[in-house]
Amino acid sequence: MMKSTSVGLLFVKKRYARAIILFWLLFSACGYHFAGGGSLPSGITSISIEMFKNRTSETGVETIITNDLIYELTRHEQVVVTGSDKADAILTGVIKSISERTISHTGKYTSNERRVEVKVDLKLTGQSGGVIWSSKDISDNEAYKVSSTKQVTERNKKVAIKRLSKRLAETIFNDLTADF
Repeated sequence: MMKSTSVGLLFVKKRYARAIILFWLLFSACGYHFAGGGSLPSGITSISIEMFKNRTSETGVETIITNDLIYELTRHEQVVVTGSDKADAILTGVIKSISERTISHTGKYTSNERRVEVKVDLKLTGQSGGVIWSSKDISDNEAYKVSSTKQVTERNKKVAIKRLSKRLAETIFNDLTADF
């Protein structure tokens, strides 16, 4: 009885080992990797992030997005954020647009929910001024509830912008460190 149990366990262990090896082969051979797992372009190890320029009428959004991007870059240990005089490269950004559209109605002329979308352009330049990396129209969006009170609606919009800013910072980091 003991011999058949140990043979059965050996068979199960081999099946798991085969499955693990097959999984490893599939994902290591195709170049698959988790987003943001790379490093900054051209071997850059330190970066300075300038306050984004705001080309919209939404006040304060440049501070929110810039701070979220700084946080995202500093939480990954391969990137050092520093002053522009000590950095290998400087990242600049422009908030091109913030748009809103109604996505649901409670009546013919009454919005129930809106979606806010932010678009940014980015440029990473070396100390000599040459462009190392750039990306245009990086965007994200977030829905928010519309209230009968304008102040509540504006607060909901600000919360939505803060949420999408965090995701936008993650997207920017992943794009910036993708080394395909």
